[in-house]
Amino acid sequence: MRNSSLTTNNGAGSDASSIFFSPKEISVNHVNLIGEITNPPRIYELPNGRTIAQFMMSTTETYLDEKGDVKTKDHWHRICAWGRWVKVLNELGYKGLRIAVEGKLSTRFYYRNGQRQSISEVEINDLIIL
Repeated sequence: MRNSSLTTNNGAGSDASSIFFSPKEISVNHVNLIGEITNPPRIYELPNGRTIAQFMMSTTETYLDEKGDVKTKDHWHRICAWGRWVKVLNELGYKGLRIAVEGKLSTRFYYRNGQRQSISEVEINDLIIL
């Protein structure tokens, strides 16, 4: 039996509703990647004293084309890491290392020659060495 006090649509809808948010208010920024590091992580110290590790990661997508043939497509992702992951990547990260990354997509802006530029990258929350 369903407890109608837990629904936001008077008990007459899908189970996708929440007691805290309506479906229109829910959004997610979540990225999961499994692939390999394509260049050794670069470690930087920022002016505020924080350190960051940056590297590229490749993933391979496998799909069927119109004829039913198996095809693959490589994708490259810009990755950044903060905190304890900087130390892990500095000690253990190398080109070709297979990893699983969980994080969020982050976009930052900067100016080069008076032009506003942007970079989108995956910011690591969790990392597993495979």
